Amino acid sequence: MRAPWLLAALALPFALGAAAKDPLAGRVAGKPVNCIDTGMVGNGPIIVDNKTILYQRGRRTWKTSPIGACPALRPLTTLIVIQYGSQLCRNDRFRVLEPGVSIPSAVCRFDAFTPYDRVKK
Repeated sequence: MRAPWLLAALALPFALGAAAKDPLAGRVAGKPVNCIDTGMVGNGPIIVDNKTILYQRGRRTWKTSPIGACPALRPLTTLIVIQYGSQLCRNDRFRVLEPGVSIPSAVCRFDAFTPYDRVKK
């Protein structure tokens, strides 16, 4: 009889934490663009799920998605971006490398990049 309550109690912080960790919370979307300068992004990509890739710098976060399916894309994987020049653009190709694996996935492509800016208080 105690096991269901214990499981529910243990699961509650995870459910609340997942809802509170929305990386775009408190941000307003701008007009999507086809390219972003790689100098405009601070760290490497943040892979949220199989349809969301974020690049962040300061108050701005750029959100993009793969065009079509990219089944290997998930958190804790590494993107191998095939980049020409100083910009990252829509239709640029990337591959996904899973931890502990040496052969990357099939080629995926970036969609447009949507800027999200923090709302000034």
